[in-house]
Amino acid sequence: MLLFFVAVAVFCLGSCENVPLRAYSPGDITIGGLFPVHRKTNRSMRHGPLSCSAYDLRTFLHTQVMIYSIGEVNQRMARLLPNFTVGYDIYDTCGDVSFAIRATLQLLKTSEDSEGCFVPEGYPSPLREPKIKAVIGENYSEVSTVVARILALSSVAQISYSSTSEQLSRKLKFPTFLRTISSDEHQTKAIARLVKLFNWKTVAIVGSDDEYGKYGSDHIVELLGEMGDVCIDFVDILPDYFSQNSLKAQAKLAELLSNINTSAAEAIIMFTKDANVDVIMNAAIKNHLNRTWIASDSWSTSTKVSTLPGIDKAGEVFGFISKRNEVPGFKDYIISKFNGTTNAMLEHYLSHYPLCSNQSEENMQGNCSQKNRQQDTVQCQDLNCLATFVDQDKSYNIYLAVQVIAEALRHLLKCDNSQCKNKGKVSTLELLKEIQKVNVTVDNTHIYFDANGDPSLGYDIVYWSMGEAKQGAHIRTIGEYWPDSEIKIPNDLVISKSSAMRDTCLTRTVEFLHWLDPFAIILSCFDVFGIILTAVFAVLFTIHRNTPIVKAVGGYLSFLELFSLLVCLFTAFSFIGVPTSVSCMVGMPGFCIAFSLCISCILANLLQILVGFSFDPKMRSWVTKLNQPLAVVTILPGIQVALCVPWLYLSPPFPNQTILGNNFLMQCNKGSNHFFIAMLGYNAFLGLSCFLFAFKGKQLPDLYKNAVLITTSMTLFLIIWIIFIPIYTSLFGKYKQAIESAAIIISSYSILGCHFAPKCYIMVFRKEINNENAITKYIRQHYEQKNMSVVKS
Repeated sequence: MLLFFVAVAVFCLGSCENVPLRAYSPGDITIGGLFPVHRKTNRSMRHGPLSCSAYDLRTFLHTQVMIYSIGEVNQRMARLLPNFTVGYDIYDTCGDVSFAIRATLQLLKTSEDSEGCFVPEGYPSPLREPKIKAVIGENYSEVSTVVARILALSSVAQISYSSTSEQLSRKLKFPTFLRTISSDEHQTKAIARLVKLFNWKTVAIVGSDDEYGKYGSDHIVELLGEMGDVCIDFVDILPDYFSQNSLKAQAKLAELLSNINTSAAEAIIMFTKDANVDVIMNAAIKNHLNRTWIASDSWSTSTKVSTLPGIDKAGEVFGFISKRNEVPGFKDYIISKFNGTTNAMLEHYLSHYPLCSNQSEENMQGNCSQKNRQQDTVQCQDLNCLATFVDQDKSYNIYLAVQVIAEALRHLLKCDNSQCKNKGKVSTLELLKEIQKVNVTVDNTHIYFDANGDPSLGYDIVYWSMGEAKQGAHIRTIGEYWPDSEIKIPNDLVISKSSAMRDTCLTRTVEFLHWLDPFAIILSCFDVFGIILTAVFAVLFTIHRNTPIVKAVGGYLSFLELFSLLVCLFTAFSFIGVPTSVSCMVGMPGFCIAFSLCISCILANLLQILVGFSFDPKMRSWVTKLNQPLAVVTILPGIQVALCVPWLYLSPPFPNQTILGNNFLMQCNKGSNHFFIAMLGYNAFLGLSCFLFAFKGKQLPDLYKNAVLITTSMTLFLIIWIIFIPIYTSLFGKYKQAIESAAIIISSYSILGCHFAPKCYIMVFRKEINNENAITKYIRQHYEQKNMSVVKS
């Protein structure tokens, strides 16, 4: 212990500058406060000064709850003991152990200490009576553990409003620690009972490498093991750097996502702080990991997580939170501009978010909604909006902590309803003993501490309703749990989220269209043959590139058309095997773009035929304007690309895992069905346009039957996709991917078989008609039959 205290003292000596936010008001008795007003620091492996970031609006409000509650106590005490006030000294710890140590040492200064850091002159010095008599905080168990060890040296009572680690109940290690929130011992029991109630047989656990996450996860593993019939698919303990934006953190996140994606777990229990959950749920939304999540109290009511855009894509969330209540009068206190009071933390807040003025109610509501999504972008603050951010759990626990201290002071000062008999000084040890004996009812909440410093408070069970996911999930209470009793949840809810009755652990395999599946083998064979056929056709067209038949089908356009068909056939392979982000984004978008290029080449060729042989002046005029091959094969596919880019950017196809019986089905989700339908519809429009132009050109002199064959190929293409759409929408299972691949292959074969194969047949077996004389003779005969004169040009 001596070495520990010397270490923190040395730390303080080197860290007196850049002190984080502090709010101070003197009093005859001062209560300290430790709050993570900022959630993160720039801590890294490199040495250097630390700074705080990620300002947390709710935690700022927590500091104001403490100040407001102390003000209420002072008003009551003024009647009983004039000229006696309770002061406060509140520090921003930034959720960091080092900052918390420095703040704690500042709180332990005595009236004799000089300004600056509290520097002990040896082991006995911290035993001097400090100015501070009790401390409220900290939020995180990891930080509270360190703070509790330091405060115990001077017998200062510490009352946490949020630290739930079971380790803090060990009085031999933490003799002065108490809390107004239930221990994780009860929360972990509640989670285990929820798993049993819903009859889940396989779960996964995500914890963190700190006092809160590690011990909580270990206890859940122990409790589920005692149940005997629940399998734990995996336990993943997140490192302390997980929430930082680093390569190591990204690698760990990718590993976790892979574990979740392939897990057979029916529910994922996340027993870690909200900063980690924020990272995980953002990734879950991006990757559409639609699962059932069990939230510990650290994030079960987190506004930051519940208002993430697209949170409904992450699945459903059940959570536990300590019994909640409104802090009496606090919202009115905010709306009244904090009753004109001020403090350093409030001034800091208002300097960043000044109060709005001359705004309509509608604009204020919009501003509030914007704040809900991304609070750092708001330029001013409407107090009505600010009041909506007051929570009912941690805020009320802070209020309870102040009331407990006030009740202990009332006993120490021997106050009755009219006066206080004892006007002497109060020592930290005396106050600690009175706090431990407190047994009081505050606003219908009966609170007292057991031998471990834990209160006898229950939990509310919450559920995130995703019906209004654009504004974030609506967190509603669906049940409750009291220590050593059964969970109370409506029966209809238990029957509808619960798993089917089973008595063994759930083992699921991932199902997808394997390469060795008979259907996949057949498709692959046709695909490979189509690729070979396309390559052969390309060779033949290259050899005969200067012959009339190649010129008749568009010349250089025919090579572009063959290339696009080759791309289509290759995209058909992307629907076989394990779906990945790349394969999903290549598959249907790649086919739609490539096939639009193919149809554009055919359309450009048809326009050339119509211009060359149409003698209708009106038709010839507007067809001539359209006969711009380079523009046609650039603009028409370009429109398809313009549809594809926002699809891939805003809501791209992604690999999705859904439950299918006792297995997981892996397949590509289209992301945005609107873009998917738009791209198919555009190709259908191009195909129909080709059909109409080709049908119009059937009466023109065409030795190689281009128009007739194009009409046939476009008819096949349209029929294929008309049949495909209802089959695709109604089919469910791994063969849904196979249907897409088959439709692409058949569409490609319709062009190869109807458009290219007959031309290659003429090149090889009917060479006598692949010359200009044969074409001229055919045209002359065509018009002579119609009694029309032919002028040779």
